[in-house]
Amino acid sequence: MGVTIDVWVVPGASRSEFVGLHGDKVKLRVVEPAEGGRASDAARRLLEGLLGAPVSLIGGMTSRHKVFQVAGGDTETVRRKLGLLS
Repeated sequence: MGVTIDVWVVPGASRSEFVGLHGDKVKLRVVEPAEGGRASDAARRLLEGLLGAPVSLIGGMTSRHKVFQVAGGDTETVRRKLGLLS
């Protein structure tokens, strides 16, 4: 199954990075512009690199608020890999 993650994406940044939280969403900055799905794809690749698991976009293709599915993970593991556990 996997875990769904709500993500806030900021396109056109000076570098691609995980920023922290934006309310209850994971916040990512990506270098790619918000044109033709490039920012969405960059966010997906960034999450795959951070989480070490396949990630797919399941909602928000044309919005800054996106929903991604992480394959084979659980919420605690995802939060730990993103450094969100206290």
